[in-house]
Amino acid sequence: MPIRFLALLSLSFLAACASAPATVEASRGPRPLLIATWPFGKIATDLALQSLRAGGSRLDAVEAGIREIERLSCDGSVGLGGRPNAAGYPQLDACIMDGPGHRAGSVAGLEGIVHPISAARRVMERSKHVMLVGEGARWFALEHGVEAVPIEELAERKSRWAAGERPSETDRAGHDTVTLLLVDGAGHIAGGCSTSGAGGKLPGRVGDSPILGSGLYVDDEVGAAGATGLGENVMRYCATFWIVELMRQGRSPQEACEEVVHRIARLDPQGYDLDICFIALDKHGRYGAAASNSRFPFAVATETGSELLHVERVSPRARTGGAQ
Repeated sequence: MPIRFLALLSLSFLAACASAPATVEASRGPRPLLIATWPFGKIATDLALQSLRAGGSRLDAVEAGIREIERLSCDGSVGLGGRPNAAGYPQLDACIMDGPGHRAGSVAGLEGIVHPISAARRVMERSKHVMLVGEGARWFALEHGVEAVPIEELAERKSRWAAGERPSETDRAGHDTVTLLLVDGAGHIAGGCSTSGAGGKLPGRVGDSPILGSGLYVDDEVGAAGATGLGENVMRYCATFWIVELMRQGRSPQEACEEVVHRIARLDPQGYDLDICFIALDKHGRYGAAASNSRFPFAVATETGSELLHVERVSPRARTGGAQ
C-alpha cells in the first residue's frame, strides 16, 4: 500500500476522532433516583417515591413531593406560609420541567394559590405558554382548578405600599427553595421547584426559582440541576444550565456542581460569599451537590429508601483574572 495513502488514511482517522462528540462513561447507579434540597427535601423525596411506587408518573412524583412542602410551608420559605414581601404578603414562584419533549411550565409573583407547583404544571400541560406571572397566573390557576384562598385583604396592603407607606419591621431572613429532581426507572428525567422567595423582597421581585436554566434545568439526554439560595446570584449566571452542559461534556454531577460554584465565585465581585447551593443528577443514576459558603444538607432517595446527606462549602480556589 503506498505510503502516501497510509498517511492520508491516518489523518482522516485522527480528524474523525477529533470531531467526535465527547461521551460520558459511567457505571449506572440505582434508578429511580431522587434528590432534593434541604432537610425538608427528605419529606419531598419520600412522598415522590411513594407516588412512583403507586404507579404515578415522574411528573406526578415531582408534583406530589413539592406540594407537601408547600402545604407545610417548610422553613418559612415555601408556600403561602412563607415569609412575606416588603409590603406584607407572600408572592410565590414555581416551575416544573419534563425531559422528554423538553416541556416546561412556570409561574411567578403568584398570590393566594396554595400549590404553585400545580399551577406551573397546568401551564405546561394546558396552555401553549411556558411562563405566566402575577394576576394572569392566578386567573389561569383558578380556571384550572388549583386550590386558592381569597386575596381581597391584600388590596389595602398594596394601596399603602403604593402610597409610600412602609412597614416598620420586615422579616428579611431566609431565601430557601424546595427543588426536587428525579430520574425514573426508564431513565427519563423531571424536576420542579417552589419558593416564596427572599423574605422582605420588593413586591414583584422574581428570583431564580421559576426561571428555566437558573433555578432548574432538565435535559433528558444528560441530566438535571437545581438551585437554592440567593436567587440573584444564580440567575445572573444561568447556573443550572451551565451545570447540565458540564455534565454533557463528561463531568460527573458532583464535579459539575462544584465547578460552577468555583467559576461563579471567580467571576463575581463577592467571591465565594454568594449564598448559593446546587444539586444535580444524571441519566446514569449519579448525583452531586455543592455549596458556595456554608454547609448544605440535601436528601437522596432510591427504591430502597431515603437519607439525609450534606456537603461542606467548596474549598476556595485562588482567585485569578479571566474566564476559564
